[in-house]
Amino acid sequence: MAPSPLTVPAVVEQWWNDRVLLDPIVTPVWRLWTYAQPAVVLGLAQRGIELPVAPDAVLPVIVRRSGGGAVLVGPWMLSISVALPALHPLVSEGPVASYAWLGQGIAQALEGVGVRAQALSPAQLNARRADQPVRTVDWACFGSVSPWEVLVHERKLVGMAQIRRRHGVLLTAGVLLRQCPWEALCARLGKAQSEATRLVQCTISCEECVDTVLQTKPLVRGLHAMLRKACAPGDPGTTISA
Repeated sequence: MAPSPLTVPAVVEQWWNDRVLLDPIVTPVWRLWTYAQPAVVLGLAQRGIELPVAPDAVLPVIVRRSGGGAVLVGPWMLSISVALPALHPLVSEGPVASYAWLGQGIAQALEGVGVRAQALSPAQLNARRADQPVRTVDWACFGSVSPWEVLVHERKLVGMAQIRRRHGVLLTAGVLLRQCPWEALCARLGKAQSEATRLVQCTISCEECVDTVLQTKPLVRGLHAMLRKACAPGDPGTTISA
C-alpha cells in the first residue's frame, strides 16, 4: 500500500526540500505533501518583494529555494518532491529535459482517476503560444505555462520547479485538487483582484475534470507507483523523515 501524503505546514515541506540536497551522496527519494493550513510560498527571486502590512492572522509567507512564481498552498493542493543524484539519467540532460518524465508521469497518474491531462513538450508549448497568445500572470506559478507542465482543456493543472546542486537535483510539483482561492493570494501580495479573475480563467482543478467525486487515494497510489518505477531504487519510507 502506498504511503499517504504527509499533511504538514508548508515550512516543513520547504525544510525537507532544503535538507535533502545537503548530503554529498543524494539517493533517489520522494515525498507527497498536503497542507492543513494555507500559506503563500514565493519563488527565490521574489524574496525581496514588498508585502502589504497585514495582521498576524493573515496567510504566512515563506520563500522556497527554487525559482518560479508565487504559489498558494493549502488543502486544495497535492505537492510532490523528488530528489535524484545529479548524474541520474532523469535529470542529467539539463533543466528543461528534467521535467519531461515527471510531467508525463503525473499526467498518466491523473488519467488513472479520470482526468484527461497533457504534459506539453517545448514544441507543443511554442505552437500553443503562437496560436493562442494570452496575457500571463507572470508573478504567479500558475499564471503561465512552462515546458512539460500539465494542462487540461488548455488550462494549467500542475506547476513545477526545481533546484540543481552539484550532488543532486530536487524536482517539485503542485497538483490542484480543487479550485484555489486565488483572490486570497492576490490580496496577500497586494495584487489587483482582476489578476485573481485571470488566474481562475487560466487554471483548472482535478475536481472540475471528473463527473463524480474526486478519488484522491487512487491518485496517490498512481503517483507513488510512477515515482517508484522511474526513480528506483528509491525508498520513500526510509530516507529523511519529515
